[in-house]
Amino acid sequence: MALVPPHGGGDLKPLLLEGAALEAEKKAAAGYKKLNVSTMAACDCFMMGIGAFTPLDGFMTEADWKGVCADMKLANGVFWPMPVTVSAGDEDGIEVGDKLALYNDEFGGLVATMEVKDKYQIDKEFECKNVYTTTDTEHPGVAKVMEQKKWNLGGPVKVLSEGGFPEEYGDLYAKPAETRALFDKLGWSRVAAFQTRNPMHRSHEFLAKIAVEVMDGVIIHQILGKLKAGDIPADVRVKAINALTDNYFVKGTIVSKGYPMEMRYGGPREALLHAVFRQNYGCSHLIVGRDHAGVGDYYGPFDAQKIFYEIPEGSLVLNPLPIDWTFYCKKCEGMASMKTCPHGKEDRLLLSGTMVRKTLSEGGDLPREFSRPEVVKILQDYYQNLEEKVEIKLHGAATGDTKK
Repeated sequence: MALVPPHGGGDLKPLLLEGAALEAEKKAAAGYKKLNVSTMAACDCFMMGIGAFTPLDGFMTEADWKGVCADMKLANGVFWPMPVTVSAGDEDGIEVGDKLALYNDEFGGLVATMEVKDKYQIDKEFECKNVYTTTDTEHPGVAKVMEQKKWNLGGPVKVLSEGGFPEEYGDLYAKPAETRALFDKLGWSRVAAFQTRNPMHRSHEFLAKIAVEVMDGVIIHQILGKLKAGDIPADVRVKAINALTDNYFVKGTIVSKGYPMEMRYGGPREALLHAVFRQNYGCSHLIVGRDHAGVGDYYGPFDAQKIFYEIPEGSLVLNPLPIDWTFYCKKCEGMASMKTCPHGKEDRLLLSGTMVRKTLSEGGDLPREFSRPEVVKILQDYYQNLEEKVEIKLHGAATGDTKK
């Protein structure tokens, strides 16, 4: 069987220039207006550059932005669940027709060039209510929207950089064309993606192994972009995940790769965005567990599963692989889920990345059922050497104090 097609019905659409075209555009950029962009906008450029955001050809026009916020559709009718935008202020003096050089110092300077086809004022409350279901600035995704400047700029981009991700992460970093070639080489067509921004605890391991049982293979797909305060940085997470997969998974059943997006913490809408670009990476399924891409108590624990059955048929070729709440059951003496364990709450040890981070950041010990010892050692070393600690708050999805 063949791999699923890229999103939108055509071929992959990488916008990253190479060779002579790259050098020519870099020279041309010296004569363009300069715009400093956020780390999220820069990471969106990298995602467009490698073809992960196929079929986008740049930042969204007003018609695209409105359609995505309200109905999860681009102006041309193609399904798309979250805005991909770049903003500017009056002080930047940018008008329709300008050519821009997009810069971000955290990623080495020049990131991309852009032709401004549209300029429109952002209705931040409209975006936040529709996409994040809240305007509370304690929500990190909402905070990013509220920090944007007055105007959105829409138009095509030419991507000139990968932001140092290939150099920093080596073989872990992968473009959609590369994972597709890898899956073909392995003979995989039914491929499930496991999304993670955290080191994997026993519940994550259990989810991935369920998928291994029913798929040709699983890609553990790690986010490499910027996270919120208190999250474990990518380099530490990579070490922890490697320790787990090297010791507790059968060789040849999984691959571990990373991608350069910045987390939005958008819950159900972000789960759909994860599905869109996983389809571009060649995945036929996305594992959707409890509180996928959520934060705090803004979303119900299974809202990210439900939304896949609420979108119009044909929006995605990729299918969700929904898995119920998982935990360690003392009576079952192993990992289980709500569908497989008949015992009560008092016998269940609920596992969450938030609980792991909170316990270790406060110098506590994790029960052996929480995580593998090789993983715990790496995380303990990280927290012991951390000079500035962030208070980590528990929420309902992390403690089980929420209704299914």
